[in-house]
Amino acid sequence: MIRLLLADDQALVRGALAALLGLESDLEVVAEVGRGDEVLDAVARSKPDVVLLDVEMPGLDGVQVASALRTAYPEVRVLMVTTFGRPGYLRRAIDAGAGGFVVKDTPARELADAVRRVHMGLRVVDPALATETLTAGTSPLTAREREVLAAAAGGATAAVIAQRLHLSEGTVRNHLSAAIGKTSTTTRAEAVRAAEQLGWL
Repeated sequence: MIRLLLADDQALVRGALAALLGLESDLEVVAEVGRGDEVLDAVARSKPDVVLLDVEMPGLDGVQVASALRTAYPEVRVLMVTTFGRPGYLRRAIDAGAGGFVVKDTPARELADAVRRVHMGLRVVDPALATETLTAGTSPLTAREREVLAAAAGGATAAVIAQRLHLSEGTVRNHLSAAIGKTSTTTRAEAVRAAEQLGWL
C-alpha cells in the first residue's frame, strides 16, 4: 500500500483528489492539509510514502515545501499536482526535488499511475509542459531580482521594498530595471505579470 499525503489549499479539490485516489486498491490517503507550512508536521505524524503538493498555497508554496521535504525527509517522494502549468514552476519544482509534475485536469487513472511511478523513484512530467519548459528556457532573473520583483507584485513603492528587503532605494530600482529588461517589458507591473505567467516568481 502506498501512503499519500495531499496538500492543497482548495478543500474541494483536495477532497476530490482523495476520493479518486482512494478508489485505487494500492493507494491510501493518510493525511490532508490546506497550507504549505503544515506539510512537514503532517509528514512526521502520518509517515506518507508520497506527498502530492499544490504549487500555490498559503504559508509556504509547493516548491518551498518540496525543498524542505528533500532535506528533512529525503525518503518521501513528491509529486506536484497543480492548476498552474507554467514552465518556470516545473523547472523550480524539479530543482527542489520533486519527482513529478502534473496538472490537475490529468485523468484519474493517469494521476494514480503518476503516483506509482514517482513512488518507484521514476520522473513523471506532463509532456506538454515539458515541451513548453524546454522552449521557454531557464529564468534569467537572479535570486535578488526575483525577490525584488515579487515584493513589487503588490504595488509597493521602491522605498517600501527597500525597507522590507533591507536594501537602498537605488539598489531596488536597479534590480527592477534589470528584471524589466530581462522580461522584455516596459514597466514593473508588466515585468511582474510576465514573470508570473512564466512561473519565474
